[in-house]
Amino acid sequence: MSRRHVVVVGAGPAGLAAADAALAARARVTLVDSAEQPGGQYHRMLPDAYEAANPEVLHHGYAAFERRVRRVLGNARCTWLSETSVWAIERDDLGSAPLVHVRGEGSPGRRSVLAPDALVLAPGAHDRVLPFPGWELPGVFTAGAAQALAKGERVAVGERVAVAGTGPFLLPVAVSLLEAGARVAEVLEAGRGPRVARGWLRRPWELAAQAGKTGELASYTAALARARVPYLLGRTVVEARGDGRVEEVVSARVRADWSLVGGSERVTAVDALCVGHGFTPRLELLVAAGCALRGQTPDGVFARVDDVQRTSSPGVYAAGEVTGIAGAPAARAEGAVAGWHAAGGDPSARPLSALRRNRDQGRAFAQRLAAAHPIGREWPGWLRGDTVVCRCEETDYASVCAAADDPATAEARVAKLGTRAGLGPCQGRMCGVTVAELRARLGAPDADLAAPHRRPVAEPVRLGELAAPARGDDDG
Repeated sequence: MSRRHVVVVGAGPAGLAAADAALAARARVTLVDSAEQPGGQYHRMLPDAYEAANPEVLHHGYAAFERRVRRVLGNARCTWLSETSVWAIERDDLGSAPLVHVRGEGSPGRRSVLAPDALVLAPGAHDRVLPFPGWELPGVFTAGAAQALAKGERVAVGERVAVAGTGPFLLPVAVSLLEAGARVAEVLEAGRGPRVARGWLRRPWELAAQAGKTGELASYTAALARARVPYLLGRTVVEARGDGRVEEVVSARVRADWSLVGGSERVTAVDALCVGHGFTPRLELLVAAGCALRGQTPDGVFARVDDVQRTSSPGVYAAGEVTGIAGAPAARAEGAVAGWHAAGGDPSARPLSALRRNRDQGRAFAQRLAAAHPIGREWPGWLRGDTVVCRCEETDYASVCAAADDPATAEARVAKLGTRAGLGPCQGRMCGVTVAELRARLGAPDADLAAPHRRPVAEPVRLGELAAPARGDDDG
């Protein structure tokens, strides 16, 4: 009897756990990730060539992660496709799992097609950054990019760095910068103290279920205190200035709705700025697979899954940030549930109840974070007419407003072609959600917050690769 073939896309906490569970259920697994090593952003490791003496520095739960990697990649039934991207997903009308089109890095001709019995999508998320004057200057980084350089290369993005935005992710980013040798001038949390405290302290007994996460956050806070890094609530960066690169930032106090408090501006000299306002799930593969979405609001659009992480598309499961931003522990639990069921494992297996409980506790913790660190509705008040909204195409805020106000250009596709916002190299990954939200606020008739995730071609692919025959699962 042949084993089920499960393809897992993404080797972060969710994807790695899905592969581990599917192998435990005796499936044949193909694990696909664009990185050289598994781990995702959470466990981004130094390259092997660095021969690091202590690779676990900056990593929580490294020993358990390392054991899981050895268990998964050392299994004879696991095929590990590193530095490989999924560029398209092809559905059929027969009720089976979709075909997965992948390509490896390097020379053309490494395009292939996987035909799984079940597909687990765990592509994760990327930073969301709200635009402000000067955010396109060299030296302004997303918080995730700064952390990736610190974790994956031990490179600090600057000597004197400010970290700004909202959410607890700012804390590990600041600590990573300190460990990489930077001086962190300040950490600016836009959320005001009372709102943050209410979000964190409401029903405090529920925090006991997340002792690991709260302990992790406490360790970051202690590290910042030891380094005497100011952590300021209710203040955010509203402008970056500099001649050719960022040299100083202007911060201001904000009200609960993130409108600016007049006269509260302050200038801080820096040579780098790291900004993050939460995360945007990478939903393009799920949309291509026909999976239904939920939460059509500025707070987030996510994949809809049932109690076993199954999506609305036959044979497709989802786990991790694409179902809700809930952190690594919840992502691991979701991945394990998804992988086990995708592989056809016994639905009454005893470990599943504990996994589902951990997942649900993680989701509750995520709701607590969302309540403590919401994005205020009045953030567009930071923008000027000449503020760049789409950095790839240098589209400014005035152009987006004009397109939404003019009946001849208000339709989304026409506005996109006219303003070119979202047509650059990143294909709207940075600006897409922001532009969709701004259009909705401006009253555009067809504003669709899921539109930025609709990409039939999810990753760049060479024409030469498309012209060459694709390999199948059994072609070697």
